[in-house]
Amino acid sequence: MGTLLEVKDLRTEFHTQDGVVHAVNGVSFHLDEGETLGLVGESGCGKSVSMLSVMRLIPMPPGKIASGQVMFQGRDLVKVDDEEIRSVRGNKIAMVFQDPMTSLNPVLTINTQISEALELHLGMTKEQARKRAIELLKMVGIPEAEGRIDDYPHQFSGGMRQRVMIAMALSCSPQLLIADEPTTALDVTIQAQIIDIVKRLKRELGMAIIWITHDLGVIAGLADRINVMYAGFVIESASNKELFGNPLHPYTLGLLGSIPRLDAALKSKLTPIEGLPPDLIEMPKGCPFYDRCRYRTEKCANENPALELGAVRHWVACWHWQDVRKLRKQ
Repeated sequence: MGTLLEVKDLRTEFHTQDGVVHAVNGVSFHLDEGETLGLVGESGCGKSVSMLSVMRLIPMPPGKIASGQVMFQGRDLVKVDDEEIRSVRGNKIAMVFQDPMTSLNPVLTINTQISEALELHLGMTKEQARKRAIELLKMVGIPEAEGRIDDYPHQFSGGMRQRVMIAMALSCSPQLLIADEPTTALDVTIQAQIIDIVKRLKRELGMAIIWITHDLGVIAGLADRINVMYAGFVIESASNKELFGNPLHPYTLGLLGSIPRLDAALKSKLTPIEGLPPDLIEMPKGCPFYDRCRYRTEKCANENPALELGAVRHWVACWHWQDVRKLRKQ
C-alpha cells in the first residue's frame, strides 16, 4: 500500500479580539491507501480543525493555515487554488459532519443534495444522478429508497439523516472519507449500525478513513492506527492494539481510565482526568499537559517534548514515558 495523504507540520490559528488562538500546533501524520486512522482527544483539542484545514474549509478570516503541507496525490492542498481544491472536495476526499440536521439543506430534497455532486464532479445527467442517488441510499440501508428520494431532511430520523450524509459523501467514490464524530448525537444501537455500515463500505470500496472521535470505545473496533491529540498537538501515535495494550502518555492513560470496561471488577471506579486543558491563546512554554500530569517535573514545565519512538511504530511526546510504562506494569 502506498501513502495516500501526508500532513507535515500543520499549524492553524484563529485571530480573535482576545488574541491568537493556536488551534493546531505542528501536526504531522501519514495515511496509507485503504487504512483507517483514528483521531481521538477531548473536545477542543484540535481534531476537527486539523481535518477542516486538510479540506481547506477553515473560515478565513478569522482562521488561517499558518504553515505546513498537506500532500495528496502529489499536490499540496494548502497551496492549490480555489478551483482545484473544489475539484478535490467531495470527489477525491469527502467529509461526514457531526450533526446531519445542520449539514443537510432543509429546503432541498435528498435527491437534489446527492445529485448535485454527481452532476458537478462526474458529469451525470439528472436522470443518471437520480438513479445513482437511489442506489446510494440502498447501499447505506435506507428502506424504500425509491419512495424516499424526494423527501426532505426533516422527514428522516437522526440515524437516517446520518446515513444520507454517508451516501452523499460516497457519491463520487472518494479515496478518503473523513468522519467527524458522525455517531455522537445518536443512541448506542444506531451508533453501532452506522459504524457497521462504514466498515462494510470500506471493505467494498477500498477507501481510506480518518475517524474523528472523543470516544475510545468507538474507535477500538474501527481503526488500524490511532493518533491522540491534546491542545493542538499529536502526543501519541500507535497501532490500535499497541495503544490500548501499551499506552505511554499520561493523557492516554487518563482517557483509557475514564471509560468503562466490561472486563473490569464490578466495584472498580472510573478515574477522571483532573483539571482543564491549557488556554490556547496563552500557550504554555513546556508540555501542554503539565498542569494535569502526575508524572510532571521541572523539565516538563520548561520544555515541550517532541514525538519520539517509544516502541515499534509507537511514537509518544513525553519526557517520562519510560517511567509511565514502568509504573503501569507494577
